[in-house]
Amino acid sequence: MTQPTPRASGVLLHLTSLPGPHGSGDLGPDARHFIDWLQAAGQGWWQFLPLNGVGLGHSPYMSPSAFAGNVLLIDLAELQQRGWLPAEALAQPPAGDGRWVDYEAVAPWRMAALAQAHAGFLAQGKAADQAALAGFCSQHAPWLGNYTLFMALSERQPGRDWMDWPTPLARREGAALAQARAELAPRIAFWAFCQWTFFRQWQALRDYAHQRGVKLLGDVPIFIAQHSAEVWARPDLFELRPDGRPDVVAGVPPDGFSAEGQRWGNPLYRWGAHAAEGYAWWTARMRLTLSLVDQVRIDHFRGFESYWEIPASEPTAIHGRWVPGPGAALFEAMGSALGPLPVIAEDLGVITPEVTALRRQLGLPGMRVLQFAWGEDQQEAHHQPHRFEPDTVAYPGTHDNDTSLGWWASAPEPIRRHVCDYLACDGSDVGWSFIRAAWASVAGLAICPLQDVLRLDGSHRMNQPGTPQGNWAWRFRWSDVQPEHAALLHRLTQLYERLPPA
Repeated sequence: MTQPTPRASGVLLHLTSLPGPHGSGDLGPDARHFIDWLQAAGQGWWQFLPLNGVGLGHSPYMSPSAFAGNVLLIDLAELQQRGWLPAEALAQPPAGDGRWVDYEAVAPWRMAALAQAHAGFLAQGKAADQAALAGFCSQHAPWLGNYTLFMALSERQPGRDWMDWPTPLARREGAALAQARAELAPRIAFWAFCQWTFFRQWQALRDYAHQRGVKLLGDVPIFIAQHSAEVWARPDLFELRPDGRPDVVAGVPPDGFSAEGQRWGNPLYRWGAHAAEGYAWWTARMRLTLSLVDQVRIDHFRGFESYWEIPASEPTAIHGRWVPGPGAALFEAMGSALGPLPVIAEDLGVITPEVTALRRQLGLPGMRVLQFAWGEDQQEAHHQPHRFEPDTVAYPGTHDNDTSLGWWASAPEPIRRHVCDYLACDGSDVGWSFIRAAWASVAGLAICPLQDVLRLDGSHRMNQPGTPQGNWAWRFRWSDVQPEHAALLHRLTQLYERLPPA
């Protein structure tokens, strides 16, 4: 196992959930303030959701690119400070109460501001910045060229998947692509500028975190969106028909989250094609991710052992089948190219002995969630702290769970009694009881959602799996954060020997 430290802890919060004046959290001063708060609370890790752009339902797990950063996270104030945005450009951000991201209002406003910034950069960008942008484009050419053209083409045909584009573009015929690059050169340059800006700002934020003893824990979805630059560029690596449409799609069978399962709709990998190339695509994806974060959680790890294949014609995930995945070969190929992989395996849901054996063969820590630990279901008994192993990352709940307070409000009475008996508590502060249990456990790493630190109820939930709308929008306010929160978290972290090295 690759442990971040002998014992460590941190907080889960996606960047869009940060406060800030421009409609959603971003890479600006509030991100640095949160890092300062983590340091004051004695936390060594900040975990967040995928950094890629958002897609269907504003989900960061349905991005238009597996490589590109989320341009909606760009700190617009920094662009203004560089002189690329006029003062009035940010004077009237979208109205809102600061509690939720109104993507329909925020996204177009931010994109318009980025377009203004690009125009300012072209007009008065310094030679050093121009050279830095050119160097970035050269360094990231293998994915950036496809991404920028894909985004420009998507803008020209809004609401249409790439399979519905004119056939020469959908099939990437050379003459059609050359013509599109010429016609769309200004927007291609704009999207390249946005990526350079994101990566530049991200590196500055990562440096700030490291200076304060905080490491960054990222997230990589196993699957990617059908309407994405990578599927369009390399359809041969996915289970698609000649017209680019899938016969089968990804999801999970019925479980505790949904009686109909979850039909995600992502295309499935053609693993034989990946193996024939030595898993070069996945290696490139992981190389880029690890240039941004210190460790990464791979979502739906069990899909590497076997994945749920759903006929594309099926409206739910009920009628599917398990199909073998690439197993250890993928990770061995990535490890051979990149060295030891600082990966956490998200092994929640229907986990078989074969999945556990693969995770242990690879030496990867798994996940345990305290909200799953109670009742008489022995399949979930391994989520009880006395059954933890050191190669574990312990959570009260994840971004897919209700807040602990919200979970408690709807928990049946037998579950409540079990929790109170087990944790020797009265249930009046269940979120912090869960935090204490996770921190006290033998798990090498313990992570809690910020909602539980702040004692927030279920109305502050980040995501409800299986629901297509109303997710990914929650934000906190600094007025939610009281001095006692950092002080208590620091005390527990010190008590259970999880403080970062001095």
